[in-house]
Amino acid sequence: MSLSLLSRYAFFAACVIFTLASLPFVEYDWVWPFTLVTGLLSLLGIFDLLQSPHAVRRNYPILGNIRYLVEGIRPEIRQYLLESDSDALPFSRAQRSLVYSRAKNQSADKPFGTLIDVYQSGFEFIGHSMRPAPLSDPDSFRVTVGGPQCTQPYSASVFNISAMSFGSLSANAIRALNQGAKLGNFAHDTGEGSISPYHREHGGDLTWELGSGYFGCRTSDGRFDPERFAAQASNPQVRMIEIKMSQGAKPGHGGILPKHKVTQEIADTRGIRMGEDCISPSSHSAFSTPIEMMHFIQQLRELSGGKPVGFKFCLGHPWEFMGIAKAMLETGILPDFIVVDGKEGGTGAAPVEFTDHIGAPMREGLLFVHNTLVGLNLRDKIKLGASGKIVSAFDIASVLAIGADWANSARGFMFAIGCIQSQSCHTNKCPTGVATQDNLRQRALVVPDKAQRVYSFHRNTLKALAEMLAAAGLQHPSQLEAKHLVRRMSATEIKLFSQLHVFLKPGELLTGEVTGEFYSRMWQLARADSFEPNTPAAA
Repeated sequence: MSLSLLSRYAFFAACVIFTLASLPFVEYDWVWPFTLVTGLLSLLGIFDLLQSPHAVRRNYPILGNIRYLVEGIRPEIRQYLLESDSDALPFSRAQRSLVYSRAKNQSADKPFGTLIDVYQSGFEFIGHSMRPAPLSDPDSFRVTVGGPQCTQPYSASVFNISAMSFGSLSANAIRALNQGAKLGNFAHDTGEGSISPYHREHGGDLTWELGSGYFGCRTSDGRFDPERFAAQASNPQVRMIEIKMSQGAKPGHGGILPKHKVTQEIADTRGIRMGEDCISPSSHSAFSTPIEMMHFIQQLRELSGGKPVGFKFCLGHPWEFMGIAKAMLETGILPDFIVVDGKEGGTGAAPVEFTDHIGAPMREGLLFVHNTLVGLNLRDKIKLGASGKIVSAFDIASVLAIGADWANSARGFMFAIGCIQSQSCHTNKCPTGVATQDNLRQRALVVPDKAQRVYSFHRNTLKALAEMLAAAGLQHPSQLEAKHLVRRMSATEIKLFSQLHVFLKPGELLTGEVTGEFYSRMWQLARADSFEPNTPAAA
């Protein structure tokens, strides 16, 4: 027998031999515990030899299980022992600590200077003024959402809770988020899973997200039901309606909640039947062209009694959004707002190929949408939101500087209610009770305590934003412009964002004198009557 073979089976053989040799002596108190342990290990070794799925366990009985044990706790070992403060996986320890501190009303100040290499390419900062402005009241950091066709405009905070559904999050997590939103007077996006009873308990402002499954307002065959929509949308707690075209985590990909995970509460909330998979199609059935989409927006606005209606999407084919913009001009129907989600966003599980390689990052998408609306003289009529890895005051300021009117955060508020980034959201085994439907696990999330943390995180983040604005000589977030944001390009060069990017002038797309060939080409490809591009000959 080879030495390799002996080493592989030595521990298993030793357990078997000790067990058999000690059996005659089990009446001694000190012997039987060892016999019991080695006997159980021997049985495990026999099972390892007989099982077929795991080759390592067949070749290394008993010892091979150590691999799977260590692999199972690898994320925790890395997070608690090996991860540096700046490793973003996907959020760094420094980012998470910032949220935890502000949510707990603890000081987030750091001594002894920055840990960031300010001479590293890509470093960003906001220029400060030689004459700082007086500190503004963060409660005044609001934006009115509602264009000329809206009769019930909404005064929104510049920082709100992004879309997360009941079903993805636990009932207690939804309760805590909405109560915190109520305390802080900011908006809570329902996600596409509709409005649950837990969204309504504390009366916080809601943005009702309407996905392709039309949950909460669907017919038995999954199509849009105007009457059910009107009944829900008329509730005063619903302040805005958001059509979800796509999301950052998995743009262009539908979702399925398997039937074994559909509880009676989820079925009642979404308007689906028990015993069936809950399917979110990859596209909407209520419209199929940009023009039809505009008419759907108008229908929702009328059914809701004139509330702001907009849509959320992650930028994909640029000509498709420009096709929507052409449909706005052709129909005269305008959305009240657009939320640009980035591929870096996403609380839901998705195929790795989608999270890594589908969709445009948020800043590129936001800049493109902002420029298109400016080039059509529509920017002052349509408000823009942005979402994607936003947790700090600088994150908010950076997106406002390049065109957004407000920012949304999902994972930031998840951290505020206790998320530890275990990345087990899709397993129903969330250790903090945030992303689970397990009643025992979610009991760990104490709603009044976590609601206060949601409120504190929002308030302290806006307070930090007010201090940044004052240092830059500004008094309101709407004054932020691209010239205030700076990026290091190399060890010897920095550029203002106003120098770094192309910014269209008002009306450029209408006159045909467009800055940059890219925008001109995409405008030629865009069609109001279809999401398909114009043919090269037609263009």
